[in-house]
Amino acid sequence: MFIVEDKGSAIALMCASLIFLGTWPALLTLLERRGRLPQHTYLDYSITNLLAAVLIALTLGQLGESKENMPNFFTQLSQDNWPSVLFAIAGGVVLSVGNLCTQYAWAYVGLSITEVIVASMVVVIGTTLNYFLDNRINRADILFTGVACFLVAVILGTSVHSSNAAYNKEKLSGSTNRYKLGKNGGTEPSSQLIDKVDIEKGASTEYATRAEAGTVEYLVELEQRRSIKVFGSSTLMGLGIVFFAGVCLSLFSPALNLATNDQWHTLKDGVPHLVVYTAFFYFSISCFAVGTGLNILFLYRPMAGVPKSSFKAYLNDWDGRQWALLAGLLCGLGNGFQFMGGQAAGYAAADAVEALPLVSTFWGIVLFGEYRKSSRKTYTLLAFMLLMFVAAVATLMASAGHRSTK
Repeated sequence: MFIVEDKGSAIALMCASLIFLGTWPALLTLLERRGRLPQHTYLDYSITNLLAAVLIALTLGQLGESKENMPNFFTQLSQDNWPSVLFAIAGGVVLSVGNLCTQYAWAYVGLSITEVIVASMVVVIGTTLNYFLDNRINRADILFTGVACFLVAVILGTSVHSSNAAYNKEKLSGSTNRYKLGKNGGTEPSSQLIDKVDIEKGASTEYATRAEAGTVEYLVELEQRRSIKVFGSSTLMGLGIVFFAGVCLSLFSPALNLATNDQWHTLKDGVPHLVVYTAFFYFSISCFAVGTGLNILFLYRPMAGVPKSSFKAYLNDWDGRQWALLAGLLCGLGNGFQFMGGQAAGYAAADAVEALPLVSTFWGIVLFGEYRKSSRKTYTLLAFMLLMFVAAVATLMASAGHRSTK
């Protein structure tokens, strides 16, 4: 079995993890904005997310000879370690629910702000829990300075979204060219624009490629094209989904910590702790089961105004499937690398991969034109949010300790 034993290798795994975990949300957001149903996308994502865990378990988990206190993957499958397995399964459940919520939150709040708020909540709640579970192997003075910075980033992230939403509403209210505002704040395109909508692609054939990001025309065309309609929705609803997702995602890392280190002494005497590869395997199994089960239900009973679908329609929907499959693979590898780094350097320090909003914000601005043509206030808040986030991640990395494997 491959074991990470030094801090340098652990930090390298964390860096790779944050790139992967910051990129997969951008791929799912891209598909939602192109009009692909989120149920179809998440079902594809769930397949390769599980595949990544299986590949890691069968390769790194079986590499080398099995040790008495750290058995290989196949050896552990037959051991009486169910208390730890249940912790791993619980971690997969909360991760799956949290990821599912964020998929809808990206539409309401935007990729950048969703990731910042969720990641900051994961650090504030999850890192604090991991610090005490890890027997305080991380430097508390540095660690909790980083936690405080993340908390400030949450407040700034909320302010950025509110400022940008208010400015967009002002732009929409001041335009009468091609649409008017509906009774609930939504948009009602003019008859000329409706005539030019391509039903198959869900976008205006005349303006879809000509509208500049950040303009009124761009906002309207995006609303027509995307699968989750957000115009006229409450800002509090979007932020409510984000904060619920943050609470769920704050718990999965502590659950894996308990599964691999048995701090509550639930295992029988002589039974070795779950190695990170076995725990990640069970974790991913439950994540797959919950994700696929809920999304098959959502095919027939959708939420957030998404159209109904069917399992047959999902099987026949190949538009963008490759990106959904890639997103699941990146997420699975990213989670696996995070847990491997956390087992070596402490799960509290491994929460530094929550720097992923820096990557997500980059993709949000480059791919989706988020905050383009927004107000000066929004840009100022965004800059301070990102600076605070960089400071938080740096301090969290600096707090890394070393867990003995003896």
